[in-house]
Amino acid sequence: MTAIVVTATGTDIGKTVFAAALTAALDGCYWKPVQAGLDDGSDLERVGRLSGLPAERLLPEAYRLTTPCSPHRAAEIDGVTIDVDALEPPRCDRPLVIEGAGGVLVPFTRQATFADVMARWRLPVVLVAATSLGTISHSLTAIEALRTRKVDIRGIAFVGDAVEDSEATIADMGRVKRLGRLPMIDPIEPVALAAAFAANFDLADFR
Repeated sequence: MTAIVVTATGTDIGKTVFAAALTAALDGCYWKPVQAGLDDGSDLERVGRLSGLPAERLLPEAYRLTTPCSPHRAAEIDGVTIDVDALEPPRCDRPLVIEGAGGVLVPFTRQATFADVMARWRLPVVLVAATSLGTISHSLTAIEALRTRKVDIRGIAFVGDAVEDSEATIADMGRVKRLGRLPMIDPIEPVALAAAFAANFDLADFR
């Protein structure tokens, strides 16, 4: 089994949309270990709609929490304890795309962040970043947090309108590969998303 982790510089960056496009392009399986917040549906359901993948390749979350906030707090509110040591990627006979919750340093417990879990898994990671104002600092901070934990950063994928200087600065200063940029798509639907991903990314970078 091959697996790749999709994380982000923060929440509402476009990570789920990117993960859906990547999973569809790889014709793989999708897994989100911790879902926090169900009022607007789950990311699993959204990836299912956007990727067009069959239900059996959308693997159930290890923790499905109701409150839309940081996983550590959502778990406390729900009366659940997240056992980070027991979080292990599920088996899949296809490439597995793992989507994190929020940003790199989002707490899963009051002692462990998602970055700590990624470090233990020793899987390649794609960092998703917006192109909006503030992205340089947010991206370099996330890269530094991953590097401190010796996480293998496959590269950075941008989401949003083109901002050449910001994208180039992050790639150069962060010493990471610039994988491409997913433009804003309105409305977001499977065919348009697949076409945008194919036009802006090289699938070989994710294999």
